[in-house]
Amino acid sequence: MFALYITHPQVRIDPSVPVPEWGLSDIGTARAKLAATRPWASKLGLIVSSGERKAIETAEILATASAAAVEIIEATHENDRSATGFLTPPEFEKAADWFFAHPHESFKGWERAIDAQARIVSEVEAVLLRHDPSVPIAFVGHGGVGTLLKCHLEGKPIARQGDQPPGGGNLFCFDLAKRAVSCDWTPIEDWQG
Repeated sequence: MFALYITHPQVRIDPSVPVPEWGLSDIGTARAKLAATRPWASKLGLIVSSGERKAIETAEILATASAAAVEIIEATHENDRSATGFLTPPEFEKAADWFFAHPHESFKGWERAIDAQARIVSEVEAVLLRHDPSVPIAFVGHGGVGTLLKCHLEGKPIARQGDQPPGGGNLFCFDLAKRAVSCDWTPIEDWQG
């Protein structure tokens, strides 16, 4: 059976609001609603979300397709970037490049990539140990930690080359029994299952 790691789609960027409190934009909401109409969404038995608003909104929209429970696990949050506060998109992209290129170091106080990877892998494994492997499951979260999880599952070193395409709202699939990635990053509304 399959597991999905889903990144929230486009958000409403507001520098005056803490990043974990950003919600989905109209485009992000529309994409999540379209994804909820796909056959895979109706098969989900459990949806695990980080505690960030944009992830919860995505998870709740997807849950309408299957009536799956949404479980919020705070520790599945994005890599902690609070030390720098809001960065403009060009500044953020440069910082993210550095974050992935130097996984054992902290970018200006950010959580190190190796620590964020250990955290997301541990949290996903803890859920999967108690989850029925015959039931499809989705983890809804963020691009950075999603990429770190994908690198781990593929047995590859941390690198931005494994990152999702720009804009968010992508997923990758992995086999629950083998923990092997079976589908690379794909837009949530395009994946057919």
